[in-house]
Amino acid sequence: METRKLLLSSEQIQQRVAELGQQLTREYAGKKLVLMGVLNGAFMFLADLAKHIELDLEVDFIRVASYGNETSTSGTIRLTKEPELELVGKDILLVEDIIDTGTTMAWLERYFQDHAVRSVKVCALIDKKERRQTRVQVDYAAFHIDRGFLIGYGLDYAQLYRNLPAIYTLSP
Repeated sequence: METRKLLLSSEQIQQRVAELGQQLTREYAGKKLVLMGVLNGAFMFLADLAKHIELDLEVDFIRVASYGNETSTSGTIRLTKEPELELVGKDILLVEDIIDTGTTMAWLERYFQDHAVRSVKVCALIDKKERRQTRVQVDYAAFHIDRGFLIGYGLDYAQLYRNLPAIYTLSP
């Protein structure tokens, strides 16, 4: 049976997401912003973040698979859902739950650069640099956390725990 320990409360998360939304409002003023959520993990973060960005924007989603039911990436990226919006000339903000090894995000950055977008930046709920294997630029991060397997607020283990309103560490 797994045990979980509270790491970030719902209140801490919501406060930081609001601050990030205000920063993005300032930095994306006058641009054609598309929030591109990376499914499944980013759905809660993206929904809350979008509420705090006071700009006209578009929302779309992409899904890639690299973890399955494991706690570490397989290293193989598969595109399982393509974006539906026309992206040419737009400013894409990739919204991700966690940047861990960086493998998935590096793949996503290349994918969008190949689609003639105006810019691609990365916004992560969690930037977890200790496990980074691939160089990626995380332009915006709500939190920097180095250790532990995290669940809650969109983060899962074997598709469970995404619905928790806070973030926890999970241990066997």
